[in-house]
Amino acid sequence: MALLVLLGGCAPPEGTEKGGFDWSIIIFLVLIFGVFYFLIIRPQRKRQKEHEQLMQELRRGDKVITAGGIYGVVESLSDDSIVIKVESGATLRVARDSVAGRREK
Repeated sequence: MALLVLLGGCAPPEGTEKGGFDWSIIIFLVLIFGVFYFLIIRPQRKRQKEHEQLMQELRRGDKVITAGGIYGVVESLSDDSIVIKVESGATLRVARDSVAGRREK
């Protein structure tokens, strides 16, 4: 923010034209994009890669938690769904992408 105040407060040197191109707008947009990338895009990509790795490493017998908060043990796997067994003994078929993470054994 201090950089923006400095850029906005700089007066053009005497003897130059006032109708020239204002580079401070371009610098401001590049800075905003950089902040946006490092605070939003990059962490999301990292989480996505971690989730894809979890889906590839998931095996029968793993303890998992779903995005809905259901804890269970993986009974079987298919391309698009997973059957988990919950504490009561019931089995649930959930979408593979709904598995939020693996619990410690």
